[in-house]
Amino acid sequence: SPRRLEGDRYVVAYVTVPAPIVAGAHFVVDFVVCPRAGIAPPDSVRVDAMMPEHRHGMNYRPEIVAAKNGRYRAHGLLFHMSGRWDLTFDLNTATGTERLTEMISVE
Repeated sequence: SPRRLEGDRYVVAYVTVPAPIVAGAHFVVDFVVCPRAGIAPPDSVRVDAMMPEHRHGMNYRPEIVAAKNGRYRAHGLLFHMSGRWDLTFDLNTATGTERLTEMISVE
């Protein structure tokens, strides 16, 4: 079932393929960005991840493909080690960026 992240201006629902994420294996994030009432869709989106305890991110930069109606697919993600990862969605607009973060524990 999709995970849901709520911000002031946007709500993001996402699933990972595969689920759960496995350390050392590439995965995909399929997500939809839903603007709250009166808010325009973001101009661009970015997906990234980092390990706060180790102070490093992924060794890969994911590629994002936009579909219709606020749907996106980010592929090329890889968590190269097990532990706590923070998966981030940056929703960029002319007035600033809203970042939604989800903590993921990878075995």
